Amino acid sequence: MEKHIKFLAIGDMVIDNFIELKEAHVNCNVNHENCELCMKFGQKVPYEKAIEVRAVGNSANAAVAASRLGLKSTLVSSVGNDQNGKNCLETLIEENVGVDFINVDKTNPTNYHFVLMYGAERTILIKHAPFEYTLPKEDVAVDWVYFSSIGEHALPFHHVVSEWLKTRPETKLVFQPGTFQIKMGASELQDIYSQTEIFFCNKEEAQMILNNQEKDIKELLKGIHGLGPKKVVITDGTNGLTASDGENIYSLPMYPDPKEPISRTGAGDATSSTITAMVALGVDFKEALRYGPINAMSVVQQIGAQKGLLNKEKIEEYLQNAPEDYIVK
Repeated sequence: MEKHIKFLAIGDMVIDNFIELKEAHVNCNVNHENCELCMKFGQKVPYEKAIEVRAVGNSANAAVAASRLGLKSTLVSSVGNDQNGKNCLETLIEENVGVDFINVDKTNPTNYHFVLMYGAERTILIKHAPFEYTLPKEDVAVDWVYFSSIGEHALPFHHVVSEWLKTRPETKLVFQPGTFQIKMGASELQDIYSQTEIFFCNKEEAQMILNNQEKDIKELLKGIHGLGPKKVVITDGTNGLTASDGENIYSLPMYPDPKEPISRTGAGDATSSTITAMVALGVDFKEALRYGPINAMSVVQQIGAQKGLLNKEKIEEYLQNAPEDYIVK
């Protein structure tokens, strides 16, 4: 068993089945918000193709991204005692991600999600099994913890993670809340927010966390800081990202897509995990921001959240050829 883990990701792992819809349309309000995916009701709906992608999920994606960037990474998660679980473990091992802390549950099946693709956007049908999780014991040193999407059953586990971190003052926490973690509310997870070194979310998620409709990202950054995180990064789609280290506010445009994106699944994971990995590798926070959107740009050119993840050398090649306006301001 690995005695020193540089990058430990914690969160649910799933298999995504990408279903490319053929006949559908999108309805939005006048502000092009609150959009809904619409299909014929009570009829057979044809689809173009279906592609299964194994061992994904916010934290699994982060573990793979960190591994490709040169970090020794490990995942804390659970799978079922089924073929899907075996396939997930095999995929992680192929990606040089440690699996020592992945439980094999004999009761619940491996999480399996359906991703309905229409254009470059996606609607995901999700279900998280009530898995249990195992954290490294005191004889295993951990430098960075990347905590993300986990099922709604796991509220008590967040407090376990918090207490575990209190015994490890040298371990830095990165928090990228998933759907259920956002729904839980910041007050329920105050112990996690207060211990967070770097926090990641998008603009809409920040509004939900803060329970407001604030449109000024600088105000959203201030609000998230108020919950405890030392550094905050908020993404805003094609508007790029805005970040704060508590003293300075930085902005960075998105890295231009070489062609129309195929699927935006995993773009946020790629941005946040890449920034984290670069900081873990010793890169200054401000400079590390430039690495994230490049990996996101690459990911959206592929189906699935991991296929397009790049190594450090390839990202730096893109940096050398970046547009003049791709700078942190």
